[in-house]
Amino acid sequence: MFHKISQTYQKTALIKLIALGLCIGIVIALAAPGLVPLVSVFGEIFVMALKGVAPILVFVLVMNAMAQKNADASAAMKPIVRLYVIGTFLASLVGVTMSFLFPTALHLQVADTTLSPPGGIVEVLHNLILKVVDNPIHALADANYIGILAWGVLAGIALHSASDGTKGFLADLAKAVTKIVQWVIRLAPFGIMGLVADAIGTSGLDALFGYAHLLAVLLGAFFLVALVMNPLIVFLHIHRNPYPLVLTTLRESGIYAFFTRSSAANIPVNLSLCKRLGLNEDTYSVSIPLGATINMSGAAITIAVLSLAAAHTMGVDVDLPTALLLSIIATVGACGASGVAGGSLLLIPVACASFGIGNDIAMQVVGVGFIIGVLQDSCETALNSSSDVLFTSTAELTERAKTRPLTAADLMPKD
Repeated sequence: MFHKISQTYQKTALIKLIALGLCIGIVIALAAPGLVPLVSVFGEIFVMALKGVAPILVFVLVMNAMAQKNADASAAMKPIVRLYVIGTFLASLVGVTMSFLFPTALHLQVADTTLSPPGGIVEVLHNLILKVVDNPIHALADANYIGILAWGVLAGIALHSASDGTKGFLADLAKAVTKIVQWVIRLAPFGIMGLVADAIGTSGLDALFGYAHLLAVLLGAFFLVALVMNPLIVFLHIHRNPYPLVLTTLRESGIYAFFTRSSAANIPVNLSLCKRLGLNEDTYSVSIPLGATINMSGAAITIAVLSLAAAHTMGVDVDLPTALLLSIIATVGACGASGVAGGSLLLIPVACASFGIGNDIAMQVVGVGFIIGVLQDSCETALNSSSDVLFTSTAELTERAKTRPLTAADLMPKD
């Protein structure tokens, strides 16, 4: 009996299980408040598991990415990579702007009421430098994500010239840690049930309004990037109406990615679309898999918005230079986001660290991210994956425009 239940659980889509856990948590909080202390234990276990695995995940993924990095990128790839980076950075700016316009306060369990927020960009940079040079073992033990990132980059660069066997071991290690993260995330429905029950049991239905407000800010930022910012980037490059191409990529790539919730799983769909758009196979066969790894506009928005929600909740005053620094951190963090569903959420502590917000608070915000992830992660992935094709197409169309005028046929896929 237990084996059959376990198999059914494993085969059921995670998004459905999280939605079920969300509903059960609400029902328990409203109908059986006496069970809330018992159920909330699941939320505590889930948050603790995330806190345990996230530092190792960041270190191993960053180290492996730097060690495997190919420095001999072709000339055709450079404009695509440039668009990936620009698009991700501008998306983070949109997320920051939306957070300033519509600040979100979350219901968190704040144990440390003596949090001393940084006084400005100078103090932020001072703390940043001290965290960068922290002992690597201490950084891992204390979840100092800035130090973890720095040591991961340095270790990866040092191992860039290592033997193929060593690089193979690093790749296997990264896969193993990612697999552990997948196991932890499979427990998300129980964690969400406990977190929601505890939040509503403690703060009432106001907690749900906070989640809805946060989700609305995120979705608004996603749609602004997809329908305003990305088309503007395309127009500035090809000097033609960008919306036929933009809507095509959203329709034929974004919708699939919305349901798969994985940029990696959507690679075959994007490769097929690039072929139908008549793009150079030698280029898109490299740029699409690369984009699934580093072109993460949606992830940058998620990291920026949830980090600023944590800062607003904790009363941290974020000035414009610090917000700009957050955009850079969100861009770098998004490029290193794990390939699993909800992977961008595990990079939130990196951004929170720049505000002096501790790991306990940051991981509660990660838990909130999983609560709203039913819609957030799907829309984030749709934006990420569709823009892989959009920017690959834009780079090639820009080169075509130098030799001949572009036509409507250049912007539409061939059946």
